[in-house]
Amino acid sequence: MASLVQQPLVMECAGWDSYRLLDSGAGRKWEAFGPHSFIRPEPQAMWQPRLADWPAAGEFIPGSDEDGGGRWQFTQNLPDEGWELDWNEVHFTARPTPFRHLQFFPDMAPVWDWMRLQLDGMDAAESLNLFGYTGLGTLALSAHGKVTHVDASKKSVAQARENAALTGLTDRPIRWLTDDAAKFTAREVRRGKRYDGIILDPPKFGRGPDGEVWRLEEHLPGLIADCAKLLDKDSRFLFLTVYAVRMSSLAIAGLLEEALCGLPGQIEHGDLAVREEGEGGRLLPTAIFARWSHS
Repeated sequence: MASLVQQPLVMECAGWDSYRLLDSGAGRKWEAFGPHSFIRPEPQAMWQPRLADWPAAGEFIPGSDEDGGGRWQFTQNLPDEGWELDWNEVHFTARPTPFRHLQFFPDMAPVWDWMRLQLDGMDAAESLNLFGYTGLGTLALSAHGKVTHVDASKKSVAQARENAALTGLTDRPIRWLTDDAAKFTAREVRRGKRYDGIILDPPKFGRGPDGEVWRLEEHLPGLIADCAKLLDKDSRFLFLTVYAVRMSSLAIAGLLEEALCGLPGQIEHGDLAVREEGEGGRLLPTAIFARWSHS
């Protein structure tokens, strides 16, 4: 039976050449994405900024409610096609999106490292990336074998394919699927499929390609239960991240403990966080996670 580690962990993104957290505070954060910097809202930055001036190429101004909306205000011209960044051997395109992101989540970098560590020594693993977005996690996992990438957005899957081409990894054994994550996972259970590793990053609310409605608190338990059926005693990991909800990492860790009770290994939980640059750089929390590992 997988044991639950009660003490929470912090998985820290310290930044790298393509991404740095320059400063944060007063509900905002200032980040460098390669040659361009941006200001974005960040409710968890409750302290005051260290720096008086944040010169940036643009700022995302949020809507009037916490559930979405808003617009970018740019002070510099940016390339329409975006610009190239990299994480280790993975190359990808960054550009501002209407959803305040820049086509990737930099705080996931330590997660990509952790997943690779779980698959260390394997070159024929089979992994599943649900809600795979623009594919950086998929490309990281592809170093260890086959990956099935699932996202409901045709645009995101197309960008993931472009990132694979930019990296020179179009020959990797990756299945790119535009599909509803919950429906796909249920079909895999019926097919008797198994995976060595699963990562899922579900949104608070979303819609599938055929209008399927996703509500995290309502649908996550069923999805996790199905994911558990795709793992066995020889599988290596499951990693779950949750953003933008009023929920504790203990809650989602308890969900994994229940679903994975028949497997060996351990379940851990905690926060993803990004370390600010500079002396005494603060840790800015961005998401909660729960993970199961058996390696």
